[in-house]
Amino acid sequence: MNKPIFHLAFPVSDIQQTKAYYVDGLGCIPGRENPHALILNLYGHQLVAHTTKEPLTRQRTIYPRHFGLIFTKEGDWESLLETAQKHQLLFREEAKDRFVGSPLEHRTFFLEDPFYNLLEFKYYRYPEAIFGSYEEYTQIGDRA
Repeated sequence: MNKPIFHLAFPVSDIQQTKAYYVDGLGCIPGRENPHALILNLYGHQLVAHTTKEPLTRQRTIYPRHFGLIFTKEGDWESLLETAQKHQLLFREEAKDRFVGSPLEHRTFFLEDPFYNLLEFKYYRYPEAIFGSYEEYTQIGDRA
């Protein structure tokens, strides 16, 4: 069965700076490019950076807007974490374990790109928690 590929467009103010961050820093594979947009392959998913003249501002917290990946192998998550550290990418939140000891346990870290876009990368200890509907577990994120 073919799996759909996720597509996400996001704002940036400089294509060369975007390439430096996403290609050199995160390891994305660059695709088509022009002065106003850049297509990126992030683990088989299509990201499209579009330039904007609107002012880009930093979110006060990680909520509500962020995007990223959920890894199915812990080693892949750890490898990307090491890559981000090696390239000294800005961590909005350092790597941590959440909901430890519960069926929702997962590892996560947040990065912030030069344009204030937030990226979250996760690995769930129990894959059923990715979409699972646990009636007794309603936690989503760090909000109370």
